[in-house]
Amino acid sequence: MAKATSTLDWCVVRLGEDHNWWVSETSDPVRWDVDGLSIIDPRQRDHLIELVDPLRDYGFDQDVMERAFIPFRIEKDLGSGKVRLKRTKESLFESEEKLFVLPDILDEENGPYADLLDLLTRCRVKMLNDLFEFESKLTVDEVEDELREAQNSHFIEGKAVHSFEEITAILDFMPAGYESDDEKPAKSTEEDDDLPELDETEEEKLKNDDSLKWDEDEDKDEDDGEKKDKDKDDEDEDGDEKPAKNDDEDEKPRARSRGKR
Repeated sequence: MAKATSTLDWCVVRLGEDHNWWVSETSDPVRWDVDGLSIIDPRQRDHLIELVDPLRDYGFDQDVMERAFIPFRIEKDLGSGKVRLKRTKESLFESEEKLFVLPDILDEENGPYADLLDLLTRCRVKMLNDLFEFESKLTVDEVEDELREAQNSHFIEGKAVHSFEEITAILDFMPAGYESDDEKPAKSTEEDDDLPELDETEEEKLKNDDSLKWDEDEDKDEDDGEKKDKDKDDEDEDGDEKPAKNDDEDEKPRARSRGKR
């Protein structure tokens, strides 16, 4: 397989309408058909590394995943949503460089990428059977059949399945009636129940909620209200001051009016 991929030195990729990257040109057009050929971008690569980490306790082999992909680094931005990539020898897991990784699918049934999909499926089944008490143990065949059915529906609609979606479908697979959140039971405490975490939007709403004012704010509002009521009563009792104040206010506008002339 090394000889088959040795001539693939570079490729040009484009950003599709689905926000995934697809190969549009390669240095080896004889062996590599670019029709529906997907490639995993750096962000997706990092996400997959996180998803496979829990499978290490269930037989996941990092080397199998390394062999399943051909790594590329960014060589040049061609504009119009296209990028030229250059092949590199960087490690899929250990490199800190932003790598694109191309699934090695020259042999779709027995190649390294096919081996990876098989390994991930078996590990996922082991993990689910360990975490859940199913009425009957989940089998690899059941999972593969369900995933294949979903892929066939895409093919019927004329949609190519991106490799990132193909892998995440395995890593996120859950039998009907179960949810992925059930994999990580919440370890809540009494304090956690009493003090739920709030996002910034919720915190801002609470800050502006008048019903949640502190006592000192309420006391201040009450004092201000009493002071205003007292001032109003004093004005009502003293009837002489109010007319005098109004006369002064009437004179000021007239004086300013004459000055403008």
